[in-house]
Amino acid sequence: MPANPTETDLAEVEAGLDALDTPATTQRAPLWRRVLRTLLPPLVALTLLIVVWQALWASALWPEFKLPAPLAVWDELRTSAASGEVFGIAWTSVHRAVLGFLAGVAIGTPLGMLVARIRVVRAAIGPVLMGLQSLPSVAWVPAAILWFGINDSAVYFVVLLGSVPSIANGLVAGLDQVPPILPRVGQVMGAGAFASARHILLPAALPGYLAGLKQGWAFSWRSLMAAELIATSPQLGIGLGAYLSHGQNFNDMPKVLAAIFLILLVGVGIDLLVFRPLERAVLRARGLTASL
Repeated sequence: MPANPTETDLAEVEAGLDALDTPATTQRAPLWRRVLRTLLPPLVALTLLIVVWQALWASALWPEFKLPAPLAVWDELRTSAASGEVFGIAWTSVHRAVLGFLAGVAIGTPLGMLVARIRVVRAAIGPVLMGLQSLPSVAWVPAAILWFGINDSAVYFVVLLGSVPSIANGLVAGLDQVPPILPRVGQVMGAGAFASARHILLPAALPGYLAGLKQGWAFSWRSLMAAELIATSPQLGIGLGAYLSHGQNFNDMPKVLAAIFLILLVGVGIDLLVFRPLERAVLRARGLTASL
């Protein structure tokens, strides 16, 4: 005997709703294709930039000391790489930025949680965090030098003040979008404050938190370059900021452009190799983007 038409219609509606709730799955592209799709566009853009640069240099609109040829900058990079100098310079800056960023995560995450969950704390320091995020990090360098001297402590202080507000504000933005029903369910199931934060709030706020981490890294890197440009000392070693400053002091434009290229390369590399895969993995796990 055929089923009741009304029951059949309800079953079809339920099946349709289940299909809407199920994330679309597609066959994942091969690794080589994903790598090519990630690296090819920036490589094409870089090639076009070099072509335009070479054309401007060949037109002789500016003197050589203002706009050197791309080959002169390449020679500076090749010479520094052959001597091993460029690797030590890059490592000095990268390890400072990573350590400062990790410290910023350790401070900014609980701070963001407090601001998002406690109304009095939010009213007291929420606007301060927004103001610190908009304040250029270079403004802290003179104060850091006077407080700590020209040493690593001053550099890390500037990096922290650049990263912590962005990380905390990113987490606050993510927690503000968490449905109120989720922490209530955790309370009903007996989750305490720490367990609720770890197993419910942070996973639910992960997209916004990850965006804050990405911005926090960008501010860490910018803050570090500002500190290294101003706070130069033999005891600090030579980082990318100091390398850039040396090029300026000696009117060496190829060195200046080489330093700018290296700073840009590290920033783009961290984004492509670390944050972009994390972002895609989070979005893919939540069914917010197609598999790549």
